[in-house]
Amino acid sequence: MLPSRYWPFAACLLLTLVFGIALAWTPVAGWGLAIFGGLSVVGVIDLLQRKQALRRNYPVAAHFRYGLESIGPEIRQYFIESDTDERPFSRQQRAIVYQRAKDVLDKRPFGTQRDLYGEHYEWINHSLRPVRIESADFRVVVGEDRAQPYAASVFNISAMSFGSLSANAIRALNEGARRGRFYHDTGEGSISIYHRENGGDLVWEIGSGYFGCRNGEGRFDAERFQRNAGDPQVKMIELKLSQGAKPGQGGILPAAKVSAEIARARGVRQGVDCVSPAAHSAFDTPIGLLEFIQRLRDLSGGKPTGFKLAIGHPWEWFSIAKAMRETGILPDFIVVDGGEGGTGAAPLEFTDHVGAPMREALMLVHNTLVGLDLRARVKLAAAGKIITAFDIARAMALGADWCNAARGFMFALGCIQSQSCHTDRCPTGVATQDRHRQAALDPADKAARVHNFHRNTLEALRDLLAAAGLEHPRQLGPEHIIRRISSTEVRSLAKLHRFVPQGQLLETIPDHPVFQVFWESARPDRFAPPPEAAAMLATKLR
Repeated sequence: MLPSRYWPFAACLLLTLVFGIALAWTPVAGWGLAIFGGLSVVGVIDLLQRKQALRRNYPVAAHFRYGLESIGPEIRQYFIESDTDERPFSRQQRAIVYQRAKDVLDKRPFGTQRDLYGEHYEWINHSLRPVRIESADFRVVVGEDRAQPYAASVFNISAMSFGSLSANAIRALNEGARRGRFYHDTGEGSISIYHRENGGDLVWEIGSGYFGCRNGEGRFDAERFQRNAGDPQVKMIELKLSQGAKPGQGGILPAAKVSAEIARARGVRQGVDCVSPAAHSAFDTPIGLLEFIQRLRDLSGGKPTGFKLAIGHPWEWFSIAKAMRETGILPDFIVVDGGEGGTGAAPLEFTDHVGAPMREALMLVHNTLVGLDLRARVKLAAAGKIITAFDIARAMALGADWCNAARGFMFALGCIQSQSCHTDRCPTGVATQDRHRQAALDPADKAARVHNFHRNTLEALRDLLAAAGLEHPRQLGPEHIIRRISSTEVRSLAKLHRFVPQGQLLETIPDHPVFQVFWESARPDRFAPPPEAAAMLATKLR
C-alpha cells in the first residue's frame, strides 16, 4: 500500500493523466494539465534530490510546509499577535507612527489596551497645575563653546547608511529633516549624493571603515575628512565605536551591492567587498580615542564632535571616562545606542544577547559623567526603540538630552516590518538597492510623512510636559516616571534605580555594584580587563 505521505504526489500524477486524456475533448483541460503536470515534475525532482530529506519523504507536500513557513512572520504579525505584542514593534506602535506620519487622527477611544496592573507598566505623573507651552520645537545646544555650535532638536533620525537604505529613502529622510529642522545621521556609509540633494542637516557618522575619509589601505585620511567635514550641511561629527544592532562586530557589504554610487560615497572600489573592521585602526587606547576626537574637531573647523557606543564591558567605558578626566579632552556629545538592535541585520546571538539595553547603558554613562562632575559639559543622546513621546520623555528622565530613532522613521517612510531588510527584497522600497522596488517609494510624499511624524511626536511630547507642569524636556527627572513592579507595588525611577551624586567619583567610589567592582581598576591608557577578570580567566586555564 502506498504510504500516505506520497498521496499528494500520486494525486498530481493521476490528475495529470486525467487532464491529459480530457485535453482531447476540451482545450480548457490544458490548464489542469499544465498545473498538475508541473507539480508532478516537482515531485519527481523531490524524489531524486538528496539534499533535503523532507522533500524526499514528502514529495510535493513539503513545498506547502516551506510556503507556510516563509509567510509565518506575516501570519503572526497580522492574525495572531495582539495589538500590544512588541515583536519587535507592536501593531499599536506602528499604527501611531503611520497616523502621525499621515497627519491623521491619532486619538484612541474606549480606554487603554495596556494592563495597568501588570508588571513593568509605566506612566508619567501629571500636575494639578498644568502649564501652557507655546512651541514644541525643543532644542539642545551642542558644543556651545566651539567655533560652530549646533542647536539640535530633541528628536532626530538615527544612523542609517545609504546602502542599507535606498536612494529614495535617503532623499525622503533628508527632505523631511530639512522641513522640520532636525538632523539626519548619515550612518557609517558616509555622505552620498542623495544626502546632499535637499540640504537637510547632517551628522556625519564615521565608523571603523572610515568611509568618505579613507585612503587606499582603508585607514583614516585627514585631507579627505577635512574636505567632507567642511561642508556647511554637516553640523556635527560622530565617531562610531559600536552599535546596538551588532556590537563588537564589523560588517561586509557584498561586492554585488557595491554600486558606483555607493563606491563614490564610501571611497571604495566598485564591485569589491566593502569591509568595516570590528575595531578602529586610528587609535587603540582610551586616551588615543579622545586625542582622535580632538583631531576630528580641529580638522572640521570646530564643529561639535562626539562618539556613539553600545555599552559592553563596563571597565572599557570607565577607561574612557578616566581618560577624559586625565587629558581634559571631552567629546561634545555621546550617543548611547541600546542592545535593542536597529536596522542593521545581525546573527541571532548578537540580536538577542549582546550589548546592554538602552536604559541601563544610558544610566551608566549618565551616572559616570555626573560622578566626575562632567555631565554639564557633555551632552547625551539615546537610541533604542524610540517611537512615542513617552519613549522620549522616559529616556530624557533617565539622563538623555535628546533621542534618535531609526526604525520609527522607517515606519514613517512606509516600512511594514516585513523584516527583510538584509535580503534586498524590501516590499516598500525602504531597505533595498533594487531600482524597481525603490522606485515605488515617492520621496516627495514620504518626506512629508517624515516631517509630520517628527512634528506630531514633538507636539505630543509638549502636551505630556504641559500636563506634568514642566516647560522643557530638560526638566524631566526620574522622579516623574513611575513603574509598576508588582500588582501591589509601584516605584518612581528615582527610587528604583541608583543615581550617583554629583562629583562623588572625584572623592570616593559610589555604593553601586558596577562601580564597586570595576571603577578602581579601569585604566585611561588601555582597554584591558581588570585584574579580577584576568584572575577568573586564569582559573579556567589551569
